Amino acid sequence: MTWRPGPRGLRGRLLAAFVLVTVLGAAAAAWSSAGSASAALVASAQQRHTETVVGQITPIAPQLTYPPDQGALDRLRAAVGANSLVVYQDLRSADGAGAELITDELRTAVRTRNRLVTQRITARDRPWLLVGTPVVITAPDGTRTPSGIEVYSARDLTGVDQEIDDLVRHSVITAALAVPLAVLLALLAARSVLRPVRELRDTARRLADGDLDARTPPQGADELAELTATINEMAESVQTSMAAMRRMQADARRFAADVSHELRTPLSTLTAVVEVLATTADGMEDDARESAQLAITETRRLVRLVEDLMEVSRFDAGTAQLRVEEVDLVGAVRDCLRARGWLDRVELDAPAEVVLRLDRRRLDVIVANLVGNALRHGEPPVRVRISASDEQVRIEVTDRGPGLPEDLLPHVFDRFFKADAARARTPGSGLGLAIARENARLHGGDLTAGNAEGGGARFVLRLPRDQEDL
Repeated sequence: MTWRPGPRGLRGRLLAAFVLVTVLGAAAAAWSSAGSASAALVASAQQRHTETVVGQITPIAPQLTYPPDQGALDRLRAAVGANSLVVYQDLRSADGAGAELITDELRTAVRTRNRLVTQRITARDRPWLLVGTPVVITAPDGTRTPSGIEVYSARDLTGVDQEIDDLVRHSVITAALAVPLAVLLALLAARSVLRPVRELRDTARRLADGDLDARTPPQGADELAELTATINEMAESVQTSMAAMRRMQADARRFAADVSHELRTPLSTLTAVVEVLATTADGMEDDARESAQLAITETRRLVRLVEDLMEVSRFDAGTAQLRVEEVDLVGAVRDCLRARGWLDRVELDAPAEVVLRLDRRRLDVIVANLVGNALRHGEPPVRVRISASDEQVRIEVTDRGPGLPEDLLPHVFDRFFKADAARARTPGSGLGLAIARENARLHGGDLTAGNAEGGGARFVLRLPRDQEDL
């Protein structure tokens, strides 16, 4: 059996799928909303800090002298605030970490683009927003001329990162809270989906147990309702077919029983005539003697066929009964072989004595069928091996012939079955093995067919030792 990870039942798979989809959806929504909110927070903080820097520069820029001296740069840097840097050619005014944090990349961008530029960096285990802008001189006519002064400011974004972390944490908590709700909804969904499935399962089980009247009323108009209607139609069709088959089987059994019964009286008369004919056949002409022998052979074959049909009809009607007695199984098998003159053609391998309660006549029928088939269709040596244990007794009949073809093994106990179509006129009726197995099952045992390891057919009769109820 192949082991498959994950839930095995349909309920478990539905729950797992529903919860997984819900969790993934909630996680995706939380991740998306957190990402969007984080980007919005960063953009808002960046705009706020940029506007602040510009607002701090704008009032003081017109008051500066151009070209500025160190004092002018210091006043501008003081107006911008902490962590700032003001540069004009070789002059510079710095405060806090501004001079260390401002990157060459930002300064180059401000000089080449001649406009406000921002940059986000991480330094000293903190996130920073760097803002750089040139100071522009506006003439009375509105003309704007770069002054050569560059102002840089570093703004700490730790508070923004904390807000983002809080937002992500709240999103995770929200997604986690969705799991119990998803499980509850999955249970309700699974219950509504699996209820008709369970009803269909119960109906199928009742049909398998032989209750052909079992039906499941369709509910709704979905695929399960269509499946229910289809199963009901299938059950109706099976019930109709089975009823017709039972009628046909009953008619066939009744016909076989009636024919067998009606043939007994004329066959008894015919048998008596044939026996008389057999005693006088030796004095006939050759042609007449040959015809008489053929009539005798065919009449005896017909008698055996009628007897087999009557026995089969008793099995079908359930009227076959056992006449149980204490029997020495080994002696009974030996008597069966002796009565048919097979002792010199069959090897008997058996313990000294095996006592068993059974019907001696029916055991004789089983052994005679198995050994007779081995002698007719197999090759010597034919062996009968008897063994016993505390639970059962085994009688094994083997030969060294070609064995049974694999495709015919499932059919050897079928009624009227003959493996070779050319044997249609052989003495057997095709009922012997079927009757033998019915007799074995009547004793509470079984009869199986197969091939021996060294070649040849192999039949095994198993009879239970505990037969007190027989």
